[in-house]
Amino acid sequence: MDFFSFFKKKDNTASKNVAKDRLKLVLVHDRVNCSSQVLEMLKTDIIKVISNYMEIDEEELDIQITQTQSDDKTGTVPVLYANIPIKSMRKVNQD
Repeated sequence: MDFFSFFKKKDNTASKNVAKDRLKLVLVHDRVNCSSQVLEMLKTDIIKVISNYMEIDEEELDIQITQTQSDDKTGTVPVLYANIPIKSMRKVNQD
């Protein structure tokens, strides 16, 4: 190990980007008046409903509220983003 490498400035680009993304998420949640508790309740409800029809990978589940351009291009609107990996479909009784 190079002794002088300890004194060199480390590349903080990755951690800087993570911090920036977290700040954006906090700002979006604040603007749409959605607390982390509400987001967790929403996530729990979505998991419960989807689990009735399919087996999902809850470890890799990603649900966020973010912003996107409005249809009329006059500003941004909140969007619920859900990335839910599906392991398999469940058999549903259709009476």
